[in-house]
Order: sequence, then C-alpha cells, then structure tokens
Amino acid sequence: MATGGVDGMGDAEETVGTGARRREPAEPGRNGRPAAAVALLAAGISVLLAVGPLLLRPGSHPRRPGRATPTGTAPNVLRVPPGITLIATLERDVPRYAEPDGAAVGIVPGRWRDAAAALPVIDQRPGWLRVRLAQRPNGSTGWVRRSDVGLTTSPYRIEIDARSARLRLYDDDAEVMDVPAGVGTLEHPTPRGNYFVALFAPSPGPGFGDVVLVTSAHSPRATDYDATLEASVAILGPLGTDAQIGVDAQIGVDAQPGAVAPGLRAGARVSRGCVRLHPADLRRLRAVPPGTPVDIIAEAEV
Repeated sequence: MATGGVDGMGDAEETVGTGARRREPAEPGRNGRPAAAVALLAAGISVLLAVGPLLLRPGSHPRRPGRATPTGTAPNVLRVPPGITLIATLERDVPRYAEPDGAAVGIVPGRWRDAAAALPVIDQRPGWLRVRLAQRPNGSTGWVRRSDVGLTTSPYRIEIDARSARLRLYDDDAEVMDVPAGVGTLEHPTPRGNYFVALFAPSPGPGFGDVVLVTSAHSPRATDYDATLEASVAILGPLGTDAQIGVDAQIGVDAQPGAVAPGLRAGARVSRGCVRLHPADLRRLRAVPPGTPVDIIAEAEV
C-alpha cells in the first residue's frame, strides 16, 4: 500500500489495498420471524434436498453461510429459495469463458488481494455458472464450469443508497438494518451498480473501525489509492466524519438546509467513493460472508 490503508491513512484518502420490504430493525440473523414461517421454510428445503435438484449437500444450512462443498459433475441447474444467494468458491485459478461450451478467454483468479475468491452466481446453464468478478472493469462477469468450483450460500444482501446516504442490510429479503452512511462526493462518487463483498481486510487503525469490508466495486474516477491502482470501494469506519454522517432525526443528504424530519437518518457525501459507517453499525456487518451481494443505487448526479 502506498499512501495509506483504507479511506485515509495519511491524507484521509480512501486507500483500500490490503486487504423493500421494511420491518423494524433488528440484529442480523435475529429479525423475529415466526416459528411457523421458519418451519415452513425448513420443510420446503427438505423437499428440495429430497427430490432435487440439490441446493447443497445434506448437513449444510440454506439460511446461513454454508461450507464450501465440491459440486461434482452433475449437470443439474441449482435451485435456490428467494432471498438466498448462491456463491461459487475457488481454491485455485480456473478457466473463464465468455459463454458456456465456448473457448476459454482467460482465468478467474482463485485469490484476490490474498483472499480466496467467493463470487456470487447470477446465471446458470447445465454444468455452468455465471459469476460476478472482483476485478476491473466494474460489473465484470464470466462463466465457469460448475465442476471447477465449490458452493456456499448467503442469506444477506447489502444495499447502499448513494443519494440518501443510507446503508441497508437485508436477511432473506427482510430489512434488518437501516443506518446513515458517508458516501462519495460529487467529484468522487460511489459507483452505482451490482457488486459483492470480496473480502474482509484487517483494520489499519482506530478510525477505520474493527474491520474493513472490501467490495468488488472500483472508483470510476480515482486510480491512485495504492500501488495496485485498484481504488477499491470499501465499507469501513467514519474516519473522523462521525458528525457529518449524523444520526436519526438530523438533516439528510438531500434535505433543505435547516430542515429536520423526525425519524430521518442523516448521511453525508464525505468520501472518495468508499462507504463510511459508525463503528457500532460496521460491527453489525461481521455476520455477512464474502460473496454477499452489494447493490449501490441512486448514484449522485455529476
């Protein structure tokens, strides 16, 4: 890493290199779903496991991140319940294809920034999986053979609203967290698109919070965050911008000056593309596994 760590070691710039339905907010994984609903879901999963095509091998839990398991060579198209994301896990570099049964056009790295690849599956064909990639350009995808990867799942999804400056966490499509966030400025916007949590990086210092979630998004403007020129967008601590990020019932990012609306969560455009959270809110994302979708919406107008 050149000038710092993540979103501002040194000059307080983002330098990531190391590494709806609305319900009452609750802790991730503890959103109070009725026991009957849980039992119904479990029954449905049992039927899937019994009659196929298989979601996961017996013993894995479809509602929480499962262990990576070999997929074998069966040509079945995997079925997953709504709210669950299928994730391909890699133990090595594997061939990347532009389309199923075509010629290989490159490789999908088995590791990125020294972390094992965990890539959300966005499409399937018999024996093939289309996955999102962590490398530039933003939105890159590729096809891999199902037999080349392991599989796991995530029930979570992160949504970042770059206009209202909020971060929301969903568990099985139920909103379990909605908090104010610091997002990119007009000069360095947080890029709109569909991404994922690529890895968890160690915190470079107190201002970054306990952990840093590095996403597959890359800054559309900056390329000088570190020696790799990746300029990755990360979810991290406030880096001294706590007051600007704000709390409930304060001015929102698009509110008129002086306006205060009860229950409105404030936010701010304070970063070079990364997403800053209060430390307590950042800690609530620890349960989210790599490969979890991160959707960035309503990009600020520039």
